[in-house]
Amino acid sequence: MERPYILHMFTPGKQMSPFDINMAADAGYNLLPTYSEVTLDNVTGLTQDAIFSRGPKGVLRTGIFIGGRDVLLAADMLDAAKKAMQKPFVVSVMADPSGSYTTAAAMVACVEAQLRKVHGTDLAGKRVVILGGTGTVGRIAGVLAQQLGAEVRLSSRKGAAAAQHCADETHARFGSPMSGVSGDSVETIRASIAEADVVLGTAAAGVQVLSEADRHVATRLLVAADVNAVPPEGIAGVGVMDSGKLLTHPSGTCKAVGIGALAIGDVKYQTQHRLLVRMHKSDTPLYLSFPEALAVAREVLAAKPV
Repeated sequence: MERPYILHMFTPGKQMSPFDINMAADAGYNLLPTYSEVTLDNVTGLTQDAIFSRGPKGVLRTGIFIGGRDVLLAADMLDAAKKAMQKPFVVSVMADPSGSYTTAAAMVACVEAQLRKVHGTDLAGKRVVILGGTGTVGRIAGVLAQQLGAEVRLSSRKGAAAAQHCADETHARFGSPMSGVSGDSVETIRASIAEADVVLGTAAAGVQVLSEADRHVATRLLVAADVNAVPPEGIAGVGVMDSGKLLTHPSGTCKAVGIGALAIGDVKYQTQHRLLVRMHKSDTPLYLSFPEALAVAREVLAAKPV
């Protein structure tokens, strides 16, 4: 009998996301055992239990997926799983906590594509302000943008100190220096975006982080992107289906374009699916995190009109 494809799904939370379970099933995995409330200390033992029982051939049909809601812990758990491997018992591992790695990768790839298409430029040297930037997607989008040469500022409704703490913590883990700025009032938000080239909305669903009047303050704005698909719009004027739509401005000279949640979500979905399929079909072990997600998101965009 042919051995089944098994994807062991670890989460520090109380349950694995049904979204990720569905995605894994659609990618071809036959068995999807889930493990809840997994700590970093548990990862080595669970990984070795998963690999040693299948033999050198069976490990090619075995993988590990790491979920949860903590982007730093997920990265540490992926590293721990990788270190637990003992050749020839080596399996693929993918981390995507709360879908943040693939969502952030899709968002940054979409922004990069619109900068190139509409403005003939890229993220290098651009000022990027991320509203709701201390959350899961905001942090990773910030890391990716910084690695592409942007000057990144994470904004928090809890104030500048909370934002800077998050920026420092994320920098310490991923080596991407960013600044923290306050988003606790209309005045601080406007001050933070006044000279922004790119504004990203990564706050919770149903929360508007930027009104139309606020957005008009950003006179240098080239691209505004938002991952909130629940009314009201996270960034006013950016519709969920927008993919490079010109934004309005009282001056009539606005050159900025918007990217909405469903446009980003389509790229995110395809990115996660392709990564899971690659893991399922690969003859060699793969370790997949947000850098690999960005590469795949670029492939998705390259295969269709921007």
